[in-house]
Amino acid sequence: MALAGPSGAGKDTLLAAAQAELAGDPRFHFARRSVTRLPTPGGEAHEPLTPAAFEAALAAGQFLLHWRAHGLGYGIRHAEAPGGCVVVLSLSRAVLLEAAALRPLTVIEVTAPPALLAARLAGRGREDAAAIAARLAREVPLPPALDVRRVVNDGTVEAGTARLRSALEAVAAACLPGGIRP
Repeated sequence: MALAGPSGAGKDTLLAAAQAELAGDPRFHFARRSVTRLPTPGGEAHEPLTPAAFEAALAAGQFLLHWRAHGLGYGIRHAEAPGGCVVVLSLSRAVLLEAAALRPLTVIEVTAPPALLAARLAGRGREDAAAIAARLAREVPLPPALDVRRVVNDGTVEAGTARLRSALEAVAAACLPGGIRP
């Protein structure tokens, strides 16, 4: 299961909240990304890598999936995507087809109105107005023929988390005994 959507949609926030609520539920594994960015308070709980360490891991074939966006390198290590029904991956829209070629994939697209996206990005304090505008201008449509469910995150964290959790539960409900997706 891939979580995707534009910057500022609240993917990391909702993902962290859903992960906390579903802690200990054996149906779900929440994959941790490797990112060439230092951790930030309130940001994604990722494996921070230097660009050199990222390139070394890439050269050694340690990533199941990898991509570059916004000047950063992102990767999902093989160990972070074990077999089972619902492996939750936060992915770039640009690698969804590659992920779908590896195993059955449901995409949960988290989105929000453009003005809210801009306000959230500004609130992070990580980028100037020009960088925020560039993020918002980056249009990467979802590839056709994927199983996509949409979560609109335009209210409270609790409401968005409830919507995401409902979508996750629906994906898990479709699993066969033994954690296999039909």
